[in-house]
Amino acid sequence: MVNLANVKKEEIIKRSNWRCVHGHTGLEHWNCYDTQNNIKKRIAIIDIETSNLKANWGFVFSYCIKEIGGKLIKRILTPKEIKNGVYDKDLIRQFCEDIRQFDRIVGYYSARFDIPFLRTRALYYGLDFPIYQEIHHTDLYDITKRKLNLHSKRLQVVADFFGIKAKGHPMNPSVWFSAMAGNEKALNWIMIHNIEDVNTTEELWKKINNYARITDTSI
Repeated sequence: MVNLANVKKEEIIKRSNWRCVHGHTGLEHWNCYDTQNNIKKRIAIIDIETSNLKANWGFVFSYCIKEIGGKLIKRILTPKEIKNGVYDKDLIRQFCEDIRQFDRIVGYYSARFDIPFLRTRALYYGLDFPIYQEIHHTDLYDITKRKLNLHSKRLQVVADFFGIKAKGHPMNPSVWFSAMAGNEKALNWIMIHNIEDVNTTEELWKKINNYARITDTSI
């Protein structure tokens, strides 16, 4: 379900009184309502920061979901969640709600890292991660790989090439280790780093999305 805290009261009422061909309300079948009412598809940039590159050995520190040209939704672990051993369970639950506000998400190397990592953590906790074809997904890494000729496909390199302002808060091991121990200052640093990455990816999307066919690949 979508986080209704981010939805206007008038829209909630309209959706709750509407029924699709499947017999569900516009709150239950969000995309059916949008299609039938000619509502423009919502696209958002996604990026996560994690404690490890493998989901069975690590957890999600933070996520950012940035609507193209619009609002930023973000969540960072609290020191208490880390020190009490809750880790990212509530964060992943919130992500599953927040992401359902959008029809398509866009990331960088996200098909190989962000989405599998998030899905793995959600399945570990028995949470309701979006299923096949529920949300579409575009990975800008694939467009960059096919359509550009650069010496490296790293996001920083691509951003520098286009003159896109990138990381002002680069990561280093001391920040990462402090964050894993629940240090609030380090966690805040990671959150800023995460926001910078999602803003960079949004600018890259504006630069290159018209040079490739945007397919309906599922999340």
